[in-house]
Amino acid sequence: MMVGDEYMVESKGGAIACMMISLLCLGTWPALMALLERRGRLPQHTYLDYSITNFLAAIFIAFLFGGSTPDAPSFITQLTQIQDNWPSVLFAMAGGVGLSFGNLATQYALAFVGLSVTEVTTASITVVLGTTVNYFLDNRLNRADILFSGVSCFLVAVCLGSAVHSSNSADIEAKLGSVSGDCKTVNHEECQRLFGEEEEEMERVKEGTAAFLTALENTRAIKVFGKSMVVGLGITFFAGLCFSLFSPLFNLATNDQWHALKEGVPKLIVYTAFFYFSLSCFVIAIALNISFLYKPVLDSPRSSFRDYLSDWNGRGWALTAGLICGFGNGLQFMGGQAAGYAASDAVQALPLVSTFWGIYLFGEYRRSSPRTYALLVGMLVMFTVAVVLLVASAGERETRYN
Repeated sequence: MMVGDEYMVESKGGAIACMMISLLCLGTWPALMALLERRGRLPQHTYLDYSITNFLAAIFIAFLFGGSTPDAPSFITQLTQIQDNWPSVLFAMAGGVGLSFGNLATQYALAFVGLSVTEVTTASITVVLGTTVNYFLDNRLNRADILFSGVSCFLVAVCLGSAVHSSNSADIEAKLGSVSGDCKTVNHEECQRLFGEEEEEMERVKEGTAAFLTALENTRAIKVFGKSMVVGLGITFFAGLCFSLFSPLFNLATNDQWHALKEGVPKLIVYTAFFYFSLSCFVIAIALNISFLYKPVLDSPRSSFRDYLSDWNGRGWALTAGLICGFGNGLQFMGGQAAGYAASDAVQALPLVSTFWGIYLFGEYRRSSPRTYALLVGMLVMFTVAVVLLVASAGERETRYN
């Protein structure tokens, strides 16, 4: 609904539409990040580019939609005038810090665990923890019986996701064990052909084979062969814990359930909160990744800021990933403000989108064992059921800013 100059999502149908578009966006940007890492671009370079456009997307959304209404101040008013709303601002910025650490961990988890399992596990943890908190913060706005049935499905999906990773790791070890020592090194030209423009060249190294996996290891920026499975899962669970914090904190920033604001001080509109949220996410991401250029983690290659500035290979995709993620987050919060943040966590079914990209773009699980396929199907079925239940639990919030 357009009131004055501010666009407000007020209907349940509008909120669900926002969530579905957000689901597509948030399931696509990790695939672009994984694609660049597999092509050999350093994660520090990719994440710096991503962070810039992610923040620009938040500014665009805030200026475009954040006008004033009879019941709420505008984005510009809340940004420029002293309104004693710092408790809400700090909640929003704390949420951005959680998202930044989660996204950073995800960048490395994608290499160790794979696109599908990373997204399934992090999203499931986010729902199990974050959605439960949001339900109580929203004063039980959503139907508990439906909501927590969906949460249970996500919890099962976490277990199945871990089992998929374990089974797939065993499949990879079996494939590599069948290759002689002379075949475990693939020359540079063959690696280039894996990601070259001529598709017929890729047929020489079939996806899912030992030769393909070895060529990929030689090409990618983060080397994963010989690393413990626990490392990848540990990074993934850490990312999920970080992600589980940002939605409840954003909820507190816009709805002030803890009554941190003084009487008469307007609550932050969703666009102002999203700006502060994205600002802190941007600052943390830039600071950490510049540090990682000179002191890389997990045996990543060392780089420098000059090297980053001159690295244009894949920069367009990294910038696009930031825009997609920024608009996805904005739409999630717009939908959550209208229908409840617990229901908006339905976008955490984004692994349904990510798994499609993982299989289509990267050939994940090609030539895997029947056990791995069975676990993968079970994981996706649980996710499908979970997202339907979370959407069905949506309520309608009565929005008041005073």
